[in-house]
Amino acid sequence: MEKILPEYRRQIGSFEVVDIDEKQVERLRGELDVDVPLDLRWTWNYASEVEELRALYERGKRGQWNAEEDIDWSAPFGRDEWFLPRENLLLLPTILTMMGKDEATCREAAFDEFAFTMSQLLHGEQAALQICGQLTNACPTMDAKFYAASQVADEARHVEVIAKFLQRKVGTIYPIGGTLKVLLDRLLEAPTWKTKTLGMQTLFEGVAVGIFDMIQKNCSNPFLSDLIRRVKQDEARHAAFGILTMRRTVRECSQEEMHEMEDFAYTILEALNANQQLDMLHVLGPKYGLDAGNVVSMMLSIPDWAKLNSDLFMHTVVPNLTRLGLITERTEGRYRERGILFGDRFGSGIDADVQASMN
Repeated sequence: MEKILPEYRRQIGSFEVVDIDEKQVERLRGELDVDVPLDLRWTWNYASEVEELRALYERGKRGQWNAEEDIDWSAPFGRDEWFLPRENLLLLPTILTMMGKDEATCREAAFDEFAFTMSQLLHGEQAALQICGQLTNACPTMDAKFYAASQVADEARHVEVIAKFLQRKVGTIYPIGGTLKVLLDRLLEAPTWKTKTLGMQTLFEGVAVGIFDMIQKNCSNPFLSDLIRRVKQDEARHAAFGILTMRRTVRECSQEEMHEMEDFAYTILEALNANQQLDMLHVLGPKYGLDAGNVVSMMLSIPDWAKLNSDLFMHTVVPNLTRLGLITERTEGRYRERGILFGDRFGSGIDADVQASMN
Protein backbone atom coordinates (compact mmCIF):
# COMPACT_ATOMS: atom_id res chain seq x y z
CA MET A 1 0.00 0.00 0.00
CA GLU A 2 1.42 3.39 -1.00
CA LYS A 3 2.14 5.63 1.98
CA ILE A 4 1.43 9.34 2.11
CA LEU A 5 4.51 11.59 2.35
CA PRO A 6 7.06 8.80 1.79
CA GLU A 7 9.85 11.30 1.12
CA TYR A 8 9.53 12.73 4.65
CA ARG A 9 9.62 9.45 6.57
CA ARG A 10 12.36 8.29 8.91
CA GLN A 11 12.79 5.82 11.73
CA ILE A 12 12.75 6.69 15.41
CA GLY A 13 13.62 3.38 16.96
CA SER A 14 11.33 0.85 15.31
CA PHE A 15 8.62 3.42 14.54
CA GLU A 16 8.38 5.19 11.20
CA VAL A 17 7.47 8.85 11.55
CA VAL A 18 6.55 11.64 9.15
CA ASP A 19 9.01 14.47 9.86
CA ILE A 20 8.88 17.48 7.50
CA ASP A 21 11.64 20.05 7.86
CA GLU A 22 10.64 23.70 8.26
CA LYS A 23 11.86 24.72 4.81
CA GLN A 24 9.58 22.17 3.16
CA VAL A 25 6.69 23.08 5.48
CA GLU A 26 6.94 26.68 4.27
CA ARG A 27 6.81 25.44 0.69
CA LEU A 28 3.70 23.35 1.42
CA ARG A 29 1.99 26.30 3.12
CA GLY A 30 2.72 28.39 0.06
CA GLU A 31 0.71 26.04 -2.17
CA LEU A 32 -2.55 28.00 -1.93
CA ASP A 33 -4.15 26.84 -5.17
CA VAL A 34 -5.39 23.25 -5.20
CA ASP A 35 -6.31 21.64 -8.53
CA VAL A 36 -9.68 20.12 -7.67
CA PRO A 37 -11.51 17.82 -10.08
CA LEU A 38 -15.12 18.51 -9.16
CA ASP A 39 -18.14 16.60 -10.36
CA LEU A 40 -21.54 18.27 -10.37
CA ARG A 41 -24.65 16.14 -10.07
CA TRP A 42 -28.17 17.35 -10.88
CA THR A 43 -31.14 15.63 -9.24
CA TRP A 44 -34.75 16.15 -10.24
CA ASN A 45 -36.22 14.48 -7.17
CA TYR A 46 -36.98 17.21 -4.65
CA ALA A 47 -38.84 14.92 -2.26
CA SER A 48 -36.97 13.25 0.56
CA GLU A 49 -35.23 10.02 -0.46
CA VAL A 50 -33.21 9.49 2.73
CA GLU A 51 -35.38 10.18 5.76
CA GLU A 52 -32.47 10.07 8.24
CA LEU A 53 -30.57 12.78 6.36
CA ARG A 54 -33.63 15.00 6.06
CA ALA A 55 -34.16 14.67 9.83
CA LEU A 56 -30.49 15.53 10.41
CA TYR A 57 -30.92 18.60 8.20
CA GLU A 58 -33.90 19.69 10.33
CA ARG A 59 -31.81 19.29 13.52
CA GLY A 60 -29.06 21.31 11.87
CA LYS A 61 -31.47 24.19 11.18
CA ARG A 62 -32.64 24.18 14.80
CA GLY A 63 -29.06 24.05 16.07
CA GLN A 64 -27.81 27.27 14.50
CA TRP A 65 -26.13 29.83 16.77
CA ASN A 66 -24.40 33.18 16.31
CA ALA A 67 -20.66 33.22 17.00
CA GLU A 68 -20.64 36.95 17.78
CA GLU A 69 -23.82 37.28 19.81
CA ASP A 70 -24.27 33.93 21.61
CA ILE A 71 -20.72 33.76 23.01
CA ASP A 72 -19.90 35.95 26.02
CA TRP A 73 -16.67 37.45 24.71
CA SER A 74 -16.31 39.56 27.87
CA ALA A 75 -15.74 36.43 29.99
CA PRO A 76 -12.17 35.98 31.31
CA PHE A 77 -9.64 33.63 29.77
CA GLY A 78 -5.99 34.06 30.69
CA ARG A 79 -2.54 32.58 30.37
CA ASP A 80 -2.11 32.43 34.14
CA GLU A 81 -4.66 29.67 34.83
CA TRP A 82 -4.63 25.90 34.50
CA PHE A 83 -7.75 25.61 32.35
CA LEU A 84 -6.67 22.08 31.33
CA PRO A 85 -4.94 19.43 33.49
CA ARG A 86 -1.19 19.81 33.97
CA GLU A 87 -0.42 16.24 32.88
CA ASN A 88 -1.62 13.53 30.47
CA LEU A 89 -3.85 15.61 28.16
CA LEU A 90 -1.21 17.83 26.52
CA LEU A 91 2.28 16.63 25.62
CA LEU A 92 4.54 19.59 26.51
CA PRO A 93 3.45 20.17 30.13
CA THR A 94 3.51 16.41 30.73
CA ILE A 95 7.11 16.14 29.50
CA LEU A 96 8.26 19.29 31.32
CA THR A 97 6.65 18.13 34.56
CA MET A 98 8.53 14.83 34.24
CA MET A 99 11.71 16.86 33.81
CA GLY A 100 11.01 18.78 37.03
CA LYS A 101 10.34 22.17 35.42
CA ASP A 102 8.61 24.84 37.50
CA GLU A 103 4.86 25.38 37.37
CA ALA A 104 5.03 28.69 35.47
CA THR A 105 7.06 27.09 32.65
CA CYS A 106 4.71 24.11 32.44
CA ARG A 107 1.66 26.40 32.39
CA GLU A 108 3.15 28.54 29.61
CA ALA A 109 3.93 25.42 27.58
CA ALA A 110 0.37 24.16 28.06
CA PHE A 111 -0.99 27.48 26.79
CA ASP A 112 1.32 27.40 23.75
CA GLU A 113 0.44 23.80 22.86
CA PHE A 114 -3.27 24.48 23.28
CA ALA A 115 -2.95 27.52 20.97
CA PHE A 116 -1.15 25.38 18.39
CA THR A 117 -3.83 22.67 18.59
CA MET A 118 -6.68 25.15 18.24
CA SER A 119 -4.89 26.75 15.28
CA GLN A 120 -4.73 23.39 13.51
CA LEU A 121 -8.42 22.85 14.22
CA LEU A 122 -9.09 26.29 12.70
CA HIS A 123 -7.27 25.34 9.49
CA GLY A 124 -9.17 22.05 9.43
CA GLU A 125 -12.46 23.93 9.72
CA GLN A 126 -11.53 26.01 6.67
CA ALA A 127 -10.92 22.78 4.73
CA ALA A 128 -14.29 21.43 5.91
CA LEU A 129 -15.97 24.66 4.76
CA GLN A 130 -14.57 24.17 1.27
CA ILE A 131 -15.20 20.42 1.07
CA CYS A 132 -18.84 20.81 2.13
CA GLY A 133 -19.21 23.38 -0.63
CA GLN A 134 -17.99 20.69 -3.02
CA LEU A 135 -20.47 18.17 -1.60
CA THR A 136 -23.42 20.43 -2.34
CA ASN A 137 -22.43 20.02 -6.00
CA ALA A 138 -21.45 16.38 -6.03
CA CYS A 139 -23.86 14.52 -3.71
CA PRO A 140 -26.50 12.57 -5.65
CA THR A 141 -29.58 13.15 -3.46
CA MET A 142 -31.31 16.36 -2.47
CA ASP A 143 -31.26 15.26 1.19
CA ALA A 144 -27.45 15.09 1.12
CA LYS A 145 -27.23 18.41 -0.74
CA PHE A 146 -29.49 20.05 1.85
CA TYR A 147 -27.41 18.75 4.75
CA ALA A 148 -24.08 19.62 3.11
CA ALA A 149 -25.41 23.14 2.54
CA SER A 150 -26.36 23.48 6.21
CA GLN A 151 -22.91 22.23 7.17
CA VAL A 152 -21.33 24.98 5.05
CA ALA A 153 -22.99 27.48 7.41
CA ASP A 154 -21.77 25.49 10.42
CA GLU A 155 -18.19 25.40 9.16
CA ALA A 156 -18.19 29.12 8.36
CA ARG A 157 -19.30 29.74 11.94
CA HIS A 158 -16.56 27.47 13.29
CA VAL A 159 -13.89 29.28 11.28
CA GLU A 160 -15.28 32.57 12.60
CA VAL A 161 -15.53 31.57 16.26
CA ILE A 162 -12.16 29.80 16.54
CA ALA A 163 -10.38 32.60 14.68
CA LYS A 164 -11.97 35.20 16.98
CA PHE A 165 -11.06 33.11 20.04
CA LEU A 166 -7.42 32.85 18.96
CA GLN A 167 -7.23 36.53 18.04
CA ARG A 168 -9.13 37.97 21.03
CA LYS A 169 -8.27 35.58 23.86
CA VAL A 170 -5.07 33.78 22.88
CA GLY A 171 -3.25 36.33 20.74
CA THR A 172 -1.70 33.84 18.30
CA ILE A 173 -2.74 31.83 15.26
CA TYR A 174 -0.05 29.31 14.39
CA PRO A 175 0.44 28.38 10.71
CA ILE A 176 -0.84 25.03 9.49
CA GLY A 177 1.45 22.06 10.04
CA GLY A 178 2.91 20.43 6.96
CA THR A 179 1.38 17.00 7.50
CA LEU A 180 -2.11 18.40 8.04
CA LYS A 181 -1.79 20.61 4.94
CA VAL A 182 -0.95 17.62 2.75
CA LEU A 183 -3.78 15.47 4.17
CA LEU A 184 -6.40 18.20 3.81
CA ASP A 185 -5.28 18.82 0.23
CA ARG A 186 -5.78 15.08 -0.39
CA LEU A 187 -9.40 15.41 0.66
CA LEU A 188 -9.94 18.56 -1.39
CA GLU A 189 -8.48 16.75 -4.42
CA ALA A 190 -10.43 13.52 -3.85
CA PRO A 191 -12.18 12.60 -7.11
CA THR A 192 -15.57 11.41 -5.80
CA TRP A 193 -18.17 12.56 -3.28
CA LYS A 194 -17.87 9.18 -1.56
CA THR A 195 -14.16 9.68 -0.89
CA LYS A 196 -14.70 13.26 0.26
CA THR A 197 -17.48 12.16 2.62
CA LEU A 198 -15.40 9.32 4.04
CA GLY A 199 -12.34 11.53 4.44
CA MET A 200 -13.88 14.66 5.91
CA GLN A 201 -17.11 13.53 7.59
CA THR A 202 -15.96 10.17 8.95
CA LEU A 203 -12.19 10.55 9.46
CA PHE A 204 -11.46 14.22 10.20
CA GLU A 205 -14.80 15.05 11.81
CA GLY A 206 -14.42 11.90 13.93
CA VAL A 207 -10.98 13.01 15.10
CA ALA A 208 -12.28 16.55 15.72
CA VAL A 209 -15.16 15.25 17.87
CA GLY A 210 -12.61 13.33 19.95
CA ILE A 211 -10.38 16.39 20.45
CA PHE A 212 -13.26 18.72 21.31
CA ASP A 213 -14.79 16.19 23.70
CA MET A 214 -11.48 15.69 25.54
CA ILE A 215 -11.01 19.45 25.88
CA GLN A 216 -14.59 20.02 27.06
CA LYS A 217 -14.55 17.22 29.64
CA ASN A 218 -11.24 18.38 31.12
CA CYS A 219 -11.75 22.15 30.85
CA SER A 220 -12.19 24.24 34.01
CA ASN A 221 -12.75 27.60 32.26
CA PRO A 222 -16.52 28.28 31.72
CA PHE A 223 -15.96 30.51 28.68
CA LEU A 224 -13.85 27.93 26.83
CA SER A 225 -16.15 25.11 27.89
CA ASP A 226 -19.19 26.88 26.43
CA LEU A 227 -17.41 27.67 23.16
CA ILE A 228 -16.20 24.08 22.73
CA ARG A 229 -19.63 22.69 23.65
CA ARG A 230 -21.29 24.68 20.88
CA VAL A 231 -18.74 23.67 18.26
CA LYS A 232 -18.77 20.04 19.32
CA GLN A 233 -22.55 19.76 19.04
CA ASP A 234 -22.25 20.88 15.42
CA GLU A 235 -19.34 18.51 14.80
CA ALA A 236 -21.37 15.62 16.21
CA ARG A 237 -24.05 16.23 13.55
CA HIS A 238 -21.34 16.28 10.88
CA ALA A 239 -19.92 12.97 12.09
CA ALA A 240 -23.47 11.56 12.10
CA PHE A 241 -23.88 12.68 8.47
CA GLY A 242 -20.73 10.72 7.64
CA ILE A 243 -22.00 7.59 9.38
CA LEU A 244 -25.48 7.72 7.85
CA THR A 245 -24.18 8.46 4.34
CA MET A 246 -21.34 5.94 4.38
CA ARG A 247 -23.56 3.24 5.86
CA ARG A 248 -25.78 3.38 2.77
CA THR A 249 -22.76 3.68 0.48
CA VAL A 250 -21.01 0.63 1.96
CA ARG A 251 -24.11 -1.54 1.48
CA GLU A 252 -24.02 -0.82 -2.25
CA CYS A 253 -20.24 -1.24 -2.77
CA SER A 254 -18.40 -4.00 -4.57
CA GLN A 255 -15.56 -5.77 -2.77
CA GLU A 256 -13.04 -3.81 -4.83
CA GLU A 257 -14.65 -0.51 -3.79
CA MET A 258 -14.67 -1.65 -0.17
CA HIS A 259 -10.94 -2.40 -0.31
CA GLU A 260 -10.30 1.02 -1.84
CA MET A 261 -12.19 2.75 0.98
CA GLU A 262 -10.51 0.61 3.65
CA ASP A 263 -7.09 1.50 2.26
CA PHE A 264 -7.95 5.19 1.89
CA ALA A 265 -9.10 5.42 5.52
CA TYR A 266 -5.98 3.65 6.76
CA THR A 267 -3.50 5.73 4.76
CA ILE A 268 -5.03 9.01 5.99
CA LEU A 269 -5.06 7.99 9.66
CA GLU A 270 -1.64 6.32 9.42
CA ALA A 271 -0.04 9.50 8.07
CA LEU A 272 -1.77 11.64 10.70
CA ASN A 273 -0.56 9.29 13.43
CA ALA A 274 2.94 8.97 11.98
CA ASN A 275 3.61 12.65 12.59
CA GLN A 276 3.50 12.00 16.38
CA GLN A 277 3.14 15.76 16.99
CA LEU A 278 6.50 16.49 15.35
CA ASP A 279 5.00 19.48 13.52
CA MET A 280 4.11 21.01 16.89
CA LEU A 281 7.37 19.98 18.55
CA HIS A 282 9.50 21.59 15.84
CA VAL A 283 7.67 24.90 16.39
CA LEU A 284 7.44 24.93 20.20
CA GLY A 285 10.14 22.54 21.38
CA PRO A 286 13.12 24.94 21.04
CA LYS A 287 11.38 27.50 23.31
CA TYR A 288 11.49 24.95 26.13
CA GLY A 289 14.84 23.35 25.32
CA LEU A 290 13.24 20.22 23.89
CA ASP A 291 14.51 18.28 20.87
CA ALA A 292 11.54 17.04 18.83
CA GLY A 293 13.03 13.68 17.96
CA ASN A 294 14.12 13.00 21.55
CA VAL A 295 10.62 13.76 22.87
CA VAL A 296 9.01 11.36 20.39
CA SER A 297 11.64 8.70 21.14
CA MET A 298 10.88 9.01 24.86
CA MET A 299 7.11 8.74 24.31
CA LEU A 300 7.51 5.70 22.07
CA SER A 301 9.51 3.95 24.80
CA ILE A 302 6.69 4.19 27.37
CA PRO A 303 5.40 0.63 28.06
CA ASP A 304 1.72 1.56 27.53
CA TRP A 305 2.41 3.90 24.58
CA ALA A 306 -0.02 2.07 22.27
CA LYS A 307 -2.90 2.51 24.71
CA LEU A 308 -2.13 6.20 25.30
CA ASN A 309 -1.60 6.84 21.59
CA SER A 310 -4.86 5.18 20.59
CA ASP A 311 -7.09 7.17 22.99
CA LEU A 312 -7.95 9.89 20.47
CA PHE A 313 -8.60 7.45 17.62
CA MET A 314 -10.59 5.03 19.79
CA HIS A 315 -12.90 7.83 20.95
CA THR A 316 -14.93 8.14 17.73
CA VAL A 317 -13.19 7.48 14.43
CA VAL A 318 -12.09 3.83 14.90
CA PRO A 319 -15.43 2.66 16.36
CA ASN A 320 -17.28 4.35 13.50
CA LEU A 321 -15.02 2.81 10.84
CA THR A 322 -15.49 -0.60 12.45
CA ARG A 323 -19.27 -0.29 12.48
CA LEU A 324 -19.16 0.69 8.82
CA GLY A 325 -17.15 -2.43 8.02
CA LEU A 326 -14.12 -0.37 6.98
CA ILE A 327 -11.77 -1.96 9.54
CA THR A 328 -11.64 -5.68 8.81
CA GLU A 329 -9.35 -8.65 9.38
CA ARG A 330 -7.54 -7.45 6.27
CA THR A 331 -6.59 -4.09 7.83
CA GLU A 332 -6.97 -4.46 11.60
CA GLY A 333 -3.38 -5.63 12.13
CA ARG A 334 -2.01 -2.50 10.46
CA TYR A 335 -4.00 -0.24 12.80
CA ARG A 336 -2.77 -2.18 15.85
CA GLU A 337 0.84 -2.16 14.67
CA ARG A 338 0.78 1.64 14.40
CA GLY A 339 -0.87 2.16 17.80
CA ILE A 340 -4.08 3.56 16.29
CA LEU A 341 -6.28 0.69 17.46
CA PHE A 342 -5.97 -0.82 20.94
CA GLY A 343 -8.20 -3.29 22.74
CA ASP A 344 -11.86 -3.43 21.68
CA ARG A 345 -12.36 -2.23 18.09
CA PHE A 346 -15.54 -0.46 19.15
CA GLY A 347 -13.73 1.59 21.75
CA SER A 348 -15.99 3.32 24.27
CA GLY A 349 -18.94 3.45 21.89
CA ILE A 350 -20.41 6.18 19.70
CA ASP A 351 -19.94 9.66 21.17
CA ALA A 352 -23.12 10.71 23.00
CA ASP A 353 -23.63 13.84 20.88
CA VAL A 354 -23.08 11.88 17.66
CA GLN A 355 -25.59 9.25 18.80
CA ALA A 356 -28.12 11.96 19.71
CA SER A 357 -27.75 13.48 16.25
CA MET A 358 -28.54 10.11 14.66
CA ASN A 359 -31.69 9.49 16.71
